[in-house]
Amino acid sequence: MEDKYDGIRCQVHKVGERVALYSRDLKDITDTFFDIADAARKLGGDVILDGEILAMRGEQVLPFAELQKRLGRREGDLFLGEEIPVHFIAFDLLWRDGKSFLDEPLFARRQTLESLTPLPDAFGLARIMQASSAEEIEAAFSVARARDNEGLMIKDPNSVYSPGRRGLAWLKLKKALATLDCVVVGAEYGHGKRKNVLSDYTFAVRDDASGELKTIGKAYSGLTDAEIAGLTRHFLSKTIRQRGRYHEVEPDTVLEIAFDSMHRSDRHTSGLAMRFPRIARVRADKSPTEIDTVAAARKWVKE
Repeated sequence: MEDKYDGIRCQVHKVGERVALYSRDLKDITDTFFDIADAARKLGGDVILDGEILAMRGEQVLPFAELQKRLGRREGDLFLGEEIPVHFIAFDLLWRDGKSFLDEPLFARRQTLESLTPLPDAFGLARIMQASSAEEIEAAFSVARARDNEGLMIKDPNSVYSPGRRGLAWLKLKKALATLDCVVVGAEYGHGKRKNVLSDYTFAVRDDASGELKTIGKAYSGLTDAEIAGLTRHFLSKTIRQRGRYHEVEPDTVLEIAFDSMHRSDRHTSGLAMRFPRIARVRADKSPTEIDTVAAARKWVKE
């Protein structure tokens, strides 16, 4: 098992003094994370590493929202590394000194990865643990969350490196941090097979002082096709105004929303935003007067 990190997936390619960083979607992000690229030049030998970029101050993992502030910033910002320090946490080694490790078992790739130590500043290795029971996995999950990570990756130590989907060789273990009852204030047509139904919902919580509804997120996963079809008919009949694909609707439908973390954000009128929101269920048993408040949501922000 490894800690599952809440950062940006990245590969580090280093040959001699040349270093390049690539994101999950193959974008060159070397200039965005120039401090990691500079540190990578101190790695011993030539390597290709797979891992995660995290915003970290010392051993403390910072919220993903802090890492997002680095995106789009330029190398010329002299104080960026102090303002939002970042680390590269390596969990796999794909190539070293001219030899490919793609077909080597994970335990052998990990041994080779550990042989790179001591690592330069701004580099670290993913924490690994072993478990032989559900109770040990649960305990490891709790410890990983206590370190402000998302959960666990459970990996077959004999698995080869397979780009893309890995089937049962790598399993992701995550749990929602909490849920909030929110009211839908907007519904938007989806994409693909959902292009003709209102499947993307913007929702709000209530301001404690004014009683006004304040938006806090948007979600489109968690409901069945039948539930979405029913909500589409309902929201079309409750549309207040329409702007393109977006329908502002009467706030009469309560959804229970699960999320992984909460952070401060100017994106929504509540001043908060959920990380990975998804719909847990439609709360037909609750009225809009019973939804959660901004103060209740703010309690989940980790300062």
